[in-house]
Amino acid sequence: MSFTAGRSAKSLSAILLAAAATVLFLSSTAFGAALGRRTLTKGMSGQDVRVLQDFLTRAGFRTPIGGDFGPITLRNVKAFQKRYKLSVDGVVGAAFVKKIRAIAEPAKKRTRAAAGSSRHLGDRVLRKGMRGQDVRVLQDYLTRAGFTTSIDGEFGPTTLRMVKRFQTTQELASNGVVDAKTVAALRRIGDADSAGGANVDMSTVSAPVGRAKLLANGLAVAPSDAPQAVKDVIEAGNEIATKPYIYGGGHGKWNDRGYDCSGSVSYALHGGGLLDSSMPSGSFMNWEQPGKGKWITIYAHGSHMYMVVAGLRFDTSGADPSRWQTDMRSGSGFTVRHPAGF
Repeated sequence: MSFTAGRSAKSLSAILLAAAATVLFLSSTAFGAALGRRTLTKGMSGQDVRVLQDFLTRAGFRTPIGGDFGPITLRNVKAFQKRYKLSVDGVVGAAFVKKIRAIAEPAKKRTRAAAGSSRHLGDRVLRKGMRGQDVRVLQDYLTRAGFTTSIDGEFGPTTLRMVKRFQTTQELASNGVVDAKTVAALRRIGDADSAGGANVDMSTVSAPVGRAKLLANGLAVAPSDAPQAVKDVIEAGNEIATKPYIYGGGHGKWNDRGYDCSGSVSYALHGGGLLDSSMPSGSFMNWEQPGKGKWITIYAHGSHMYMVVAGLRFDTSGADPSRWQTDMRSGSGFTVRHPAGF
């Protein structure tokens, strides 16, 4: 081959490589950066955060897949770091990504192998004991609808329980069988994006602007226009919303088997980065700023307290099925405070 021909071939190769790089860049821009392209920390969002949450779930740390790096994701990142002897700082860097890929990607391959050919949700009726890609899609839709479910492709007891709860809220036969009616109800809630099949944050479609929405399972959905700290308070509140009332609970340690009134409020505020340590109700009478807040208002006296977040009351009194409630109560006798800026 002549020198000219060789140089032309090299030029052509360079052009092809540049074109491939351009395609790769455009792809990552359109669909979100791949996990590992940037360091992830609390408060960030994007497709790579969704991949992180999926990998955490596959690794045994059940994490809602919403694309927002909130308190639950942070807690599970730290738990993963602790288990695998990484630096427990909640930061997803290169060492973390390398380790979680080694754990999660083989699990993904096993799920695909077990599933056989790919199925779409609705191609068959799903029941307990089944597995496959359509079961993974079902679990994702349940999570988007507010019924957090581990996305592992196996229709086990937890998936069955969440299907029954979802069916009850939709006034369907609560038999745990995912038939055409159940699929239609799931898609009606989950397919909010006009392109179809896109995973969206439920807060952008299910809650009115400025007000949180209470789901039938007792969990709250933050309004899309809420500051991230408020969304994190709501997410943290969801974590303990149905835990039992225990006097003194939440004051000796953050992760407790139950919480009292001030322990509950403290936990939620801590999740939003608004409180460093738990406090009794009396201490909240002098906390932060006086009066009602735009997003968060605390009501406290010496023996009880509660708060209102984006229009929902978070209170151990009257909790049924959870601490989140739409009904308000009289604030008479309570000192009213709010966190600065909220």
